[in-house]
Amino acid sequence: MKVILTDEIRGLGGRGDIVTVKDGYARNFLFPKKLAREATPGNLKAIEQERKKWALLAQQEKDVAQKSAEAVKGTKVTISKRTGEHGQLFGSVTANDIADALTAKGIDVDKRRIELAHPIKTLGSHDVEIRLHRDVAAHIQVEVVPIGSEKLEEAPAPAPTEEAQA
Repeated sequence: MKVILTDEIRGLGGRGDIVTVKDGYARNFLFPKKLAREATPGNLKAIEQERKKWALLAQQEKDVAQKSAEAVKGTKVTISKRTGEHGQLFGSVTANDIADALTAKGIDVDKRRIELAHPIKTLGSHDVEIRLHRDVAAHIQVEVVPIGSEKLEEAPAPAPTEEAQA
């Protein structure tokens, strides 16, 4: 089925693109969420009118994204995580952790915009890309530091009592 996208869908296309998708995907997902319209002659004419409006909106979104990228660029974020004996993290640093750390610094970034090439599972400094727009990306430094270790400290031996000393 040919459909006209009314919003950008990653892996499928941009706003105003005419793409071919399976019928079920269009009827059960795209149409109910108003992400696409059927590619009929009437809808094609209506989309031509809206493309001019979308081009202006896209430029405004890109400008806002570039301003945000300038604010974020070069930021260094420190995240504390529990580690084991050999510096391995329990779990990993997620995009949600990075977004929370940026919010604590006063920078509001959606966690879905943070792209991790691979999960961060080691201590140290890591480069992370934040894709604020299709054409705009910013890089930040994420420093992962330990807050504790898995090894439990042994309880101190009880002090000898007077009875034990006698």
